[in-house]
Amino acid sequence: MIDMREIKTIEQLELVQQLEYSIWGMPPIPIHQTLTAVKNGGIIVGAYDGNQLVGFSYGFSGFREGKSYLCSHMLGIDEKYRSQGIGEKLKYAQQAIAIERGYDLMVWTFDPLETRNGFLNLSKLNGICHTYIENCYGNMQDGLNKGLPSDRFEVSWYITSDYVDKNMSIDVTDAIPVASCVPNEQGFLHLELTEDFKYNEGLYTLPVPKDFQTLKTQNPTLALDWRFKTRYILQRLFAQGYAAVQLQRQENYNEYVLVKLETLGLEGAN
Repeated sequence: MIDMREIKTIEQLELVQQLEYSIWGMPPIPIHQTLTAVKNGGIIVGAYDGNQLVGFSYGFSGFREGKSYLCSHMLGIDEKYRSQGIGEKLKYAQQAIAIERGYDLMVWTFDPLETRNGFLNLSKLNGICHTYIENCYGNMQDGLNKGLPSDRFEVSWYITSDYVDKNMSIDVTDAIPVASCVPNEQGFLHLELTEDFKYNEGLYTLPVPKDFQTLKTQNPTLALDWRFKTRYILQRLFAQGYAAVQLQRQENYNEYVLVKLETLGLEGAN
């Protein structure tokens, strides 16, 4: 049984540091920073197996363009406990505390080609993405990010909206692919762009790799090609007022579903 508990003490934060280092292999966030954050509007939730910390979600208070929100900066899970729904539970626990404290919006970032995260953030949590950040964190050297620009989606999770609260879904029957996913001579899937695309329909889909980390290991050049081509398309879709709202799993690849942001009825979204 995995329990969710809010983390507030120095002793608890020391365990977060240990878990953080074991996951990413980088120096962890200093306790003086995380402790100050939780004393000033931040929220850290831990996932515990008995007394063992096996996952955490860390967020601090943010403010931009007259709007306050919770910036959910980091979520990590012990490798032995992944694929058990713990990430989703951490987010919902963080959401409940955030609503109690007066937040109605949470934001965070993730790599748009890491589709396990995309499925959680969009298809399960009903977050949306309409902001694309090129090389968000610069040239990162950890095992998951080394070798590619650290492009990121920014997730907006409107935690008190009907779209989230009622788990509203989008009918994707008439979605139009903005690119095609085809095998190359070596059998690796690559992205072929559609010429002269108009971006004027209601629904679109964009193919993305099923397992980007494996692709990076097997064919780094092709992984970089996926990065640049998906960046190109997504930036143009977002500029035309579209938002990514779902991640669909297909047999050989996954795909994002994108709709006009204005059709979602999210107060404060622009």
